[in-house]
Amino acid sequence: MKGNGKSFAEEHLYLEFSHQMENCIFPLHTSITLFLLSYCDSKEFRVFLVSSKENADVAFLQPVLPQGLELQIISRQELPVMVQSCCLPVVVKRADNFCRAGLSVTLRHIIQKTYEADTSKKEVLELLGFKKTCLKACAEVSQWTRLCELSIPLAVERFLREPLELQPPIPEEMLQLERKLREPVRVHNDDKIRRQKLKQQQEAEGPRQSTGSGHQEALRRSAEPEPPTESLELRVALSRLRVQEAPSETNREPVHIRKMQTSDLPPLDHLFAEGLYFTLADLVLLPCIHQFLAQIWKKPCGILSHLPLIASWYQKIQEVPGVKRAAAKCRMQFLQLSDLLPTLDKQPPFLSESPEIEEKNCIHFIGGPRPTISKLMKKGIEAKFSPHPCPNWALDWSSLPAAVSPEEGKMSTERALRKQQQLNNLVSVVTNMAKPGDIVVDFCSGGGHVGIVLAHMLPSCQVVLIENKELSLVRAKKRSDNLGLSNIWFIQANLDYFTGKFNIGVALHACGVATDMVIEHCTKAQAAFVTCPCCYGFIQNTLKFTFPRSEPFKEVLSYKEHMILCRFADQTAVQLPLERRQIGKQCMCLVDLDRAWAAEEHGYSVQVISMEPESCSPKNNMLVGVPV
Repeated sequence: MKGNGKSFAEEHLYLEFSHQMENCIFPLHTSITLFLLSYCDSKEFRVFLVSSKENADVAFLQPVLPQGLELQIISRQELPVMVQSCCLPVVVKRADNFCRAGLSVTLRHIIQKTYEADTSKKEVLELLGFKKTCLKACAEVSQWTRLCELSIPLAVERFLREPLELQPPIPEEMLQLERKLREPVRVHNDDKIRRQKLKQQQEAEGPRQSTGSGHQEALRRSAEPEPPTESLELRVALSRLRVQEAPSETNREPVHIRKMQTSDLPPLDHLFAEGLYFTLADLVLLPCIHQFLAQIWKKPCGILSHLPLIASWYQKIQEVPGVKRAAAKCRMQFLQLSDLLPTLDKQPPFLSESPEIEEKNCIHFIGGPRPTISKLMKKGIEAKFSPHPCPNWALDWSSLPAAVSPEEGKMSTERALRKQQQLNNLVSVVTNMAKPGDIVVDFCSGGGHVGIVLAHMLPSCQVVLIENKELSLVRAKKRSDNLGLSNIWFIQANLDYFTGKFNIGVALHACGVATDMVIEHCTKAQAAFVTCPCCYGFIQNTLKFTFPRSEPFKEVLSYKEHMILCRFADQTAVQLPLERRQIGKQCMCLVDLDRAWAAEEHGYSVQVISMEPESCSPKNNMLVGVPV
């Protein structure tokens, strides 16, 4: 059944092309996207390969392109200006000001548009997983998204560049995936499935002489190896692939199984990357794993023996009907590892531990906010605010078009008033900074409360809204269209996928380390920044950031002591006692002072300012940084 007779505007899909090797196009992000297009049999996109090479010829690439796919090769200079500001892949409607950038965002959009165009393709929609959240969380906060979207494709590309004669080590990212496949599967309603699995195991074994209580006997049986029969996991997975209901048992489980504690039930085994069900994550990983295995297959070097679960996953995924069709279109010739799997299963696992982020200076930890604050004061570090540059400045909201007001963003009148007060603070600073022709980027823009006001107030500037959540950005674009704004772009992407030049970066209540990411993005671009942090309690060491940020704070505080400040910085809600709120405000200022000094170490002049009125938000700090 086709999708309700809707007319779909042609969308342009831009993919990077660096080189080809055997039957694969690089970078791997491009091969992954082409494989998904083949799996979905999608005709909704016009595909462009963006080449860095002059005079690249489509005919030369034909042997490695998916069969039946028409595409055009262009140079980066031929890209739309908005797309030039993003990392590829990018998908955009022709002559539109809304684009989607980055692998996961682009792939999820391909799936959604394919299903909208033909709602009979339910197996395509199932790729998004339970609650349609597969690879939805951005790579900055989700280790799983980062592993699939960034770490493994880059690790495989690095591995392929190494001569096999040098016997390169197993990429740590592969070992991370092997560990992931070794973890117990957690799925919706898994308690019921695990009880069915135990019942299946016991029925397959048949009656045996009991050697103990019913509970002990059940545990003994669950620990024994399964007979070679179709597992319950496989039945459940196949039911999803065929878009049918999962198998249900007509007979109730025996009493001893119904009474068994969940912790005593047999775990579910991984069939696919995220558990029992075939999802987008499998399609992202497959081209990467295939190239990795094909490389080590040329000259066996013992690596495969340390990755039995990846080898088993690779063999199972070949049986998925849609994968077979897509592989044929993409000329992917699967390796057959079935004869090796019994041998690999007997190998001891080689699972090095992930490198942990070092927690420095934690030996002399002192608990509580007051000792930590006193420790800083002894070194002359105190919470101090710079004076507000224009405390009484406010927009005349009544004179502005209705779509400019936060009330248009689907919020209560009381909350909209506080949002207006917050915007007064940011807009006053940005409008004083901005010059005609400047590019102003609203990071983590949400529904566009900041960006839309700035685009309306600064018609001679280009305003760019960057947000990972599609629905928020769609609402913002609708408001912008109602206003007829022509100086605004909307980019659905993770923050790191925006690579364009800009002059001012803005972020209102970017959560946790997102504020630090915005500041870092601005300092790298030598752009001014105006940020209002939020969710201090979510701050923690990441792959990109360690805390404290600045040298003066590092010399005084350990990581754990800095976390004490972050946790108490969240204690500023109006419902709390006044003394507690005051301590929370002091901790907020110290955390932001650390951020300010870290930016100053990169050649910035930074002020920590308190918004006016302070009642506009419990998180009412504002960092204003200008490159010196």
